[in-house]
Amino acid sequence: MASAIHPEPGLYVTATPIGNLADMTYRAVEILKKADLILCEDTRQTAKLMSAYGIETPRAPYHEHNAARARPGILKKLQDGAVIALVSDAGTPLISDPGYKLVREARDAGIAVFPVPGANAGVAALSAAGAPSDRFFFAGFLPPKPGARAKALAALAPVDATLVFYETAPRLAGALSAMAEAFGKRRAVVARELTKLHEEFREATLADLAALYEETPAKGEIVILVFPPESREAGDADIDAFLETALQTMSVKEAAAAAAETLLVPRKAAYARALALKDGR
Repeated sequence: MASAIHPEPGLYVTATPIGNLADMTYRAVEILKKADLILCEDTRQTAKLMSAYGIETPRAPYHEHNAARARPGILKKLQDGAVIALVSDAGTPLISDPGYKLVREARDAGIAVFPVPGANAGVAALSAAGAPSDRFFFAGFLPPKPGARAKALAALAPVDATLVFYETAPRLAGALSAMAEAFGKRRAVVARELTKLHEEFREATLADLAALYEETPAKGEIVILVFPPESREAGDADIDAFLETALQTMSVKEAAAAAAETLLVPRKAAYARALALKDGR
């Protein structure tokens, strides 16, 4: 099977395990073995993975502190026909790391970019947490300063999807408390140390989780999943407000149809109310 994988020139965005070394795909191992160069966030961290799988490919650092300086040389190698793999310290590159600009510039230069999928902490947490997964919004790391964090959370409050955050252990209790203030009594799951020996999922309201981790500080890598806002049945005031706006540009029939579809109310009732508003009643 190994001989079947012959990577063509290009940039290979390669996922690596988020904790359990066994979560490495066969294809990823072969790509890393056959690449000309592996770009790493931290060459020392990646060295542990390389040792476990007998990978001897040369490594070079590519992180937020050297990315702008290193990119031109990397792109030149790629244009000359090199096979280069991009990895992060754990999980899928470009998810909260500096790989985006390299991929963007490679594509702009006509260089082939290939995904080599695998582990991702946010998706792993979502798959096992029991939070709604039909729609989710990845919000990454929140700003560290309280004011900027509150502003970011306020913007996310109305999003009708499960919110996925990454957070550090020292900031966990503060982040959960800020979320409780911004989102109210919504439920959440804290997923910690995914795929590792002390993997843990805890579900409660945001306020209860904040109190728990304030009393007993967490350790390790953390994903926070916040459940979507609960749906609320539209009341008469909601229907009137929608119809009054819609009737400025639509007929009674069109406005009623739009209200029924958007607010999930009976079309007949929406039509009767739209007609009354049109007649000034």
